[in-house]
Formats: sequence, C-alpha cells, structure tokens
Amino acid sequence: MAKRLSDRLSDLSARAKNIEDAVAAAEKEGHDKVVARAAEARASATAAADRVKQSIKAASDAGATKWGAMEAKLGADLEALKSRASEKKRAIDAKIAERDAEHAEDDAGFAIDYAVVSIEQAKLAVFDAISARQDADAAKASIKTTA
Repeated sequence: MAKRLSDRLSDLSARAKNIEDAVAAAEKEGHDKVVARAAEARASATAAADRVKQSIKAASDAGATKWGAMEAKLGADLEALKSRASEKKRAIDAKIAERDAEHAEDDAGFAIDYAVVSIEQAKLAVFDAISARQDADAAKASIKTTA
C-alpha cells in the first residue's frame, strides 16, 4: 500500500531539513569535501528523477489497463441503469467520486515526488555554487600571493 500523503509530506519536510543542515555544514568544509557532497547530490538527484520516471510509466501502464476495465464496467452499469435508474445512479456517483479522489491523490503524490526531485536538484545546485565560490576565492587568493 502506498504511503499516506501526509506521511510523504512529512518525509519531504525531513528531507528538506537534512539538506539545509548539509548545506550549512558544507559552507564550512574544504573544497574536496564539498565536491564529494556535490557528486553524492548529483547521484541522489538522478536516482530520484529515475524513480519518478518509473512511477509515471507504471501509472500510465496501469491507467491503460484500468481504463479498459472501466469502459467495460461502465457499459455494464449503463445497461443495468436502464432497469434500476435511481439505484444505479447513486452507485455510479459513488464510483465517480471514488475515482476522482484516487486521481487527486495520485496527482498529489506525483507533486510530492516532483518536489523531492526539485529538492535534490536544489541541493546539487547549492553544493556546486559553494564549490564554485571556493574555487573563485582560491583563485583570488593565489593572485594576491603571487602579486
């Protein structure tokens, strides 16, 4: 069973806090350590993007199968509706509401996955920026010592 959306958001919040702490630590670390963190962040961002791509593909494949089943079921429901209109109308409305709720939950889940990927990419960008700043500072320092 998939994690509840609130649990996924909690995980996202914890991930963001961990990245914030890692960035604060990286600002005080040496260049080699920051470059290593950037490499880890790059691998993590790539893995997160791959997981989202796999989720999207799986949802698409499952959606096509579900759509065929839903079409068949809808046809059967429409036939039954002719004989028991009011009773079936309530059942169809409940099924539509359930399907709409499931789609909304799926959309929210994908948005959370996208946020995870975005956070991983932001972490990578920050580590790259810290590394670039350290390179620039080192270059300035070497110019001052040679002058």
